[in-house]
Amino acid sequence: MDSIENSIAKGYADFADDHENTVDVTDITADTFEDTNSFLEMSDINKKLRSCFDGKIVRKDLTKSIKEGANVPVYVLEFLLGQYCSSDDPMVIEEGLNRVKKILAENYVRPDEAQKVLSLLRQRGSHSVIDKITVNLNIKKDTYEAEFSNLGIKGIPINEEYPSKYDRLLCGGIWCIVQLEYEFVEEDKNASPILIHRLTPIQMPYVDIDELKQGRKAFTQEEWMSVLLRSTGMESDALTERQKWLLIARMLPLVENNFNLCELGPRSTGKSHIYKEISPNSILVSGGQTTVANLFYNMGRKTVGLVGLWDCVAFDEVAGIHFKDKDGIQIMKDYMASGSFARGKEEKAASASMVFVGNINQSVDVLLKTSSLFAPFPPEMGTDTAFLDRMHCYVPGWEIPKFRPEHFTNDYGFITDYLAEFIRELRKEQYGDALDKYFRLGKNLNQRDTIAVRKMVDGFIKLLYPDGEFTKEQLEEVLKISLEMRRRVKEQLKKLGGMEFYDVNFSYIDLDDMSEHYVSVPEQGGGKLIPEGMCNPGQVYTVGQGRSGMIGVFRLESQMMPGNGKFERSGLGSDGKCKEAANTAFNFLKANANRISGSISTTTKDYIINYQDLQGIGMTDKLALPTLIALSSVALGKPVGSSLAVLGEISIAGTLIKVDELANSLQVCLDSGAKKVLLPITSAADLSSVPAELIGCFNLIFYSSAEDAVYKALGVE
Repeated sequence: MDSIENSIAKGYADFADDHENTVDVTDITADTFEDTNSFLEMSDINKKLRSCFDGKIVRKDLTKSIKEGANVPVYVLEFLLGQYCSSDDPMVIEEGLNRVKKILAENYVRPDEAQKVLSLLRQRGSHSVIDKITVNLNIKKDTYEAEFSNLGIKGIPINEEYPSKYDRLLCGGIWCIVQLEYEFVEEDKNASPILIHRLTPIQMPYVDIDELKQGRKAFTQEEWMSVLLRSTGMESDALTERQKWLLIARMLPLVENNFNLCELGPRSTGKSHIYKEISPNSILVSGGQTTVANLFYNMGRKTVGLVGLWDCVAFDEVAGIHFKDKDGIQIMKDYMASGSFARGKEEKAASASMVFVGNINQSVDVLLKTSSLFAPFPPEMGTDTAFLDRMHCYVPGWEIPKFRPEHFTNDYGFITDYLAEFIRELRKEQYGDALDKYFRLGKNLNQRDTIAVRKMVDGFIKLLYPDGEFTKEQLEEVLKISLEMRRRVKEQLKKLGGMEFYDVNFSYIDLDDMSEHYVSVPEQGGGKLIPEGMCNPGQVYTVGQGRSGMIGVFRLESQMMPGNGKFERSGLGSDGKCKEAANTAFNFLKANANRISGSISTTTKDYIINYQDLQGIGMTDKLALPTLIALSSVALGKPVGSSLAVLGEISIAGTLIKVDELANSLQVCLDSGAKKVLLPITSAADLSSVPAELIGCFNLIFYSSAEDAVYKALGVE
């Protein structure tokens, strides 16, 4: 079989003889451009690309130079550039660029010029066009018929050799250069006067996946990663190792079936670029407004929606996603979980991946403290744990730099169409069980977590090691980032859904030595609300239910100065219950100061306490006990224990009040960095409802009275 390069050259040659407007390219193939001297000067990666994938690579700066002035799909443009500019000789490149420009100018059909082209065809009797061709089988006539996208004509007879040879014509269509002939027969007015004389694909008509796997063996992991990134237009040398992995993660929905990915981050980080420009097999839904009929199934027309037509459906600006149908989100949840959905009397299945991209307007630190990383989603999605649990992967978009000119490559990469097609072919292969040879997932991963991690491992292996050859160390690297991407989802679910999602300590077990390794999420690790080390006297951290109903962390900071027994509070606003709780503590101290310590004076000193809501959930009214400890601490000049969280409450008489939602409160303590927890003895019975793994994270200190709580908080025996 002829190579693709020679095939297109022959195709051009055949119809160039027949038509004066078409460029003569018989003598121009990729082989013509081989320049030995420049080849020797190339980088190792480019040498390997030229050796293994000649005719399927293109210099990305050439794409940019023409794309700016030609509204033609990137994959069509790059295919032509790959044929005529595959050289390092400036003269050859210049000649090739002129040829590509001429071909586009004379043969590319613009939708608004369709009638002009048809008129030209009628006048001349023959004309060549570049258009997207789709072929359908007319069962009634037992013939194949072609439909032209931009030209706007359909029902054109086509020889069955073309759909047999290029099956993609039957599966959504491909861009071709077609020599058309016009002959109107008076006797047979029902017959089409337009005939296809010759058709030559200018997209990849097929992909030899074995050739790709063989070619991959010539590259190291780092080199292959650079090739993939440059193929998408990014310059890998301008990125850190971590950033490279995150950009590769964006490609997972293109290589995996029914994969759900979310990426939220600042503007100008290229979140939607890969789904809009790189792959002809994905579609970007802009604006947010959509319908069940458009996305899933049109019951009136009996036609499947976008999920059945595309490999990947990406939603831009998630904040604006809105279904006109009430059941839209429910059907989406069903589809994201199972890859199928019910409409009418039947169930439909599809393999399209779902991608959600959008902007974060606040810093990540603020979001983590005040809400969740899913906050930009509309409320019906962003607070629905069932919907968010179906998200396999969360790419931290805030770690990807805002793109500047130096981030875009001028080097060689795969022709976009070749990249898209071999990625599509790889969707048929499975490597998700590869990790079972060396590793086992930890017990904190439930079924959905396991599926998500295996899908990501599968996707990364297909992208980075399509030949199926990788080491244990390389697999471990893939497994770590896969666990992190899923854990990010789980961490946010825990914030929104409480103890239902407590098991976030993801780990994997090395089968060689049975050692367990835990994987953390970078943004959760730093900036703990409850710091390690000794605080200043009078500084206390408490965990309780805020005004919003959410459980959060609150900080009390106290000052003492000479005076006459005044007590001032700041940070409580006009909240009567909070003020009452603070007053309860001061009154209790006045009545019982001697029982705590003889050196505490409530008559010759003034006290000031500032209350801070660290997570913006509304101030808690469970403040009496923390206030008592804070006042005692500053009065005695003794700080509370390191990494201590105070739980529980007292009445005016000193009666202990047990902790509401103990398990959730302890989970918040853990997330906030607490290592010691002060608990009322009345809550001991509720520990049975708390997972043992969670209890094991703390040094639990029980108190039996208000005075006992003060002693133990200050470390007084």
